[in-house]
Amino acid sequence: MRYGIVLFTSDRGITPAEAARAAEAAGFDTFYVPEHTHIPVKRTAAHPRTGDASLPDDRYLRTLDPWVSLATAASVTTRIRLATAVALPVESDPITLAKAVATLDHLSGGRVTLGVGFGWNTDELADHGVPGRLRRTVLREYLEAMRVLWTDEVASFAGEHVAFGPSWAWPKPVQERVPVLVGAAGTERTFRWIARSADGWLTTPSEVDIEENVGLLRQIWRAEGRAGEPEVAALGPRPDPAGLARLADAGVTEVIFGLPDREPAEVVAWLGRLAAKVGRGTLIGR
Repeated sequence: MRYGIVLFTSDRGITPAEAARAAEAAGFDTFYVPEHTHIPVKRTAAHPRTGDASLPDDRYLRTLDPWVSLATAASVTTRIRLATAVALPVESDPITLAKAVATLDHLSGGRVTLGVGFGWNTDELADHGVPGRLRRTVLREYLEAMRVLWTDEVASFAGEHVAFGPSWAWPKPVQERVPVLVGAAGTERTFRWIARSADGWLTTPSEVDIEENVGLLRQIWRAEGRAGEPEVAALGPRPDPAGLARLADAGVTEVIFGLPDREPAEVVAWLGRLAAKVGRGTLIGR
């Protein structure tokens, strides 16, 4: 089982580059960052954790651009994977976003994982012209269009929400297929969406005891005719050896730990302590 780190980026505290470099040195496998283009002050959408318009963290208001953040991380690392938890593709032009992801994968040597969300903040989506009721449909179509741009020498796409004629688009990603994980509540509806359009599930922070849901996802995955097993990234569990072993036995492929909102030196020290708890050592000098 792999171990990842997610930094809730903001314009204060440790930078993405410094955090990714420290995470790689401590032996972690993946470095994740989130995305919010903006947070409308007036909104009807309730946050999943608070149940109302209040936010659990003021960093929602201060989130850095994920692609710029991961590009700075790529420039100071060589091994750690670069990922989003989660990005919101429907808030971007899919042609432009495909170029950004492909460029990052090209320049990083094939290290990108695309974690995506449907978008709990429907008011934020609405400012981008995406009605909440269509967010799943638009996301599926955007991903399909982006994959065409990533793989076809002459790419074209004709959909309801994105369309373009025969086009050249380079660079192509280094990876044959950029992995796509969906960050959403573990429901049958979500798992059917994943089995048809993505490569795995990224749990939400509030979900615990996910073993049964992992089993349901794998069952639906096979029913949809997918080969192999889905990726499952569990966000937020405690670094308890027995609990981590249970997750591995259940089919979880990666556990993701959130970095604290502290001064850079404290974050680096915290990473070192976490690495020791999960049996990871410093890679520097190996």
